[in-house]
Amino acid sequence: MSADSHPMLPPVRLLPDAELAREALAAPLFARAVRLARWAGPDTRVDTGGELVPGQLPEAVALLGLDPEDEDSAAHASQAWRVAVDTGLVDVTEPEEDGSAAGEAAGGDREFGTAEPGEDLALVTGGTPGDVLDLWLAALDTVLADAAVPALDDLVDALDAGGEIDFDQLDWNPRREADFLDGVLANLYLLAVAEGGTADGPVPLPVLAASMVVPDDMGDPTDAVLEQVSDAMMRLDDQFRQLEPIGLVEFRPVDEALMAEADDEELAAGGAGALPDEEDVSRYGLVRLTPLGLYGIRARMLEAGVQAPAVGELAGKGADVLLDVVSHYSEAAAQAEIEHWLAGRPVPGAVTELLAAARGADAGGPLRRLRCQQALAPVGAEAEPAVRSVLDDAELGGLARVWLAERGVTDVPAPDEEMVFWLTVDTIAAQLATGGAAAGGAGGAGGGEEAEAELPLLIESLTAHHAGFFDQAWRVEHPATAHVLEAMGRLHPDKKAAKEARKAAFKARSRGV
Repeated sequence: MSADSHPMLPPVRLLPDAELAREALAAPLFARAVRLARWAGPDTRVDTGGELVPGQLPEAVALLGLDPEDEDSAAHASQAWRVAVDTGLVDVTEPEEDGSAAGEAAGGDREFGTAEPGEDLALVTGGTPGDVLDLWLAALDTVLADAAVPALDDLVDALDAGGEIDFDQLDWNPRREADFLDGVLANLYLLAVAEGGTADGPVPLPVLAASMVVPDDMGDPTDAVLEQVSDAMMRLDDQFRQLEPIGLVEFRPVDEALMAEADDEELAAGGAGALPDEEDVSRYGLVRLTPLGLYGIRARMLEAGVQAPAVGELAGKGADVLLDVVSHYSEAAAQAEIEHWLAGRPVPGAVTELLAAARGADAGGPLRRLRCQQALAPVGAEAEPAVRSVLDDAELGGLARVWLAERGVTDVPAPDEEMVFWLTVDTIAAQLATGGAAAGGAGGAGGGEEAEAELPLLIESLTAHHAGFFDQAWRVEHPATAHVLEAMGRLHPDKKAAKEARKAAFKARSRGV
């Protein structure tokens, strides 16, 4: 994904930083790293690279309350120590590489390095929520890097006769593996923030694997592609097991009994095909980003230059910025952002600012006015003076009359015919923009499929109320007149009216409208 002049992704709803920081501190792996950082001291010994020496691992395992009989406990302790070092929670002094007496002269043991709590450890309890989240993001980087490394069994299988890893046999490309994992997490993020997405439900691992492997234009996957999906599922199963302890995801692993029951071909078929019911789907693994995970992936996207907005970040901006940005959101996302913007602002001033920002004969004007109308919908009687002040405005007078009529105001002057036709063209232009290219517009706001389905009905309804609509419409002094009439010629459900619309569009083009 790349950055653009407008957000490419739907806005995400994030928890407040204080709540996210509490989640970060409660993440098992991060909490272990903090405990080890507080334990580090004069007696701690590390080897080259800052890793705890094997003799110290039993003490670290005991400190963390891990089961000493579990063969994975030492690995968990070692990983927590690595996170502590990489995040700056621990400072290490590595042993002298040349075996000189420098270490002894300094009063240490030249075989080993030493460790002590780092300056950043104080931020865990004394810093801001943002400080804690920065530490957690650094920990996440370490865990993601570890997750992109091949499994231990694969490394052992790739050892040559001399005990060195044969990378050609391993077929491991660090950049490729990191990009794959980033792509998977980006897909999870998109599924969570998309309108009607899966923010409240987990994603089946087969679906996620297939999204990375099966080409969009492929019909029935080939056996080779199904095998790739199966391989991707197994890789993701291992990676999400590593990512869950840092608090990035909630993960239900692939059922080990299922793995014992199924051969590779059967697993692949289950991975890419339609699965029969929810229980069976869950056996293939389920995953979703946690609220902390949404924060973390968004932070990484922002760092990569992707525009990944969050609901509420426009609260301090002007109405011009608000309407411009939310014009490219779905209706629900725009409503959420507008509510944040209105909160705490005096209604009369906010409404005046919104109306001023809605003006404009540029291509984005119709959508700004649509979002302005959306923003005005929840405000009360305090807004009436500001709305009345634009009744004679050529661009806003129709919008103002609609708002007042919806509130039962009776002393509103009827619009003249010119204003009625102008408002009709403006309304359809805005709807075309929300529908995107599929509906005949050039826009990119969310909700395109819904807008595309509703447009023919809207067009039929608007034209039915105006006898001789197309005889007048091509004369409307609106920059989108010809574009709207051309779209009406494509979308009007009545063939005769559609033909009239196309003729009117030609006339509008001929006069340069």
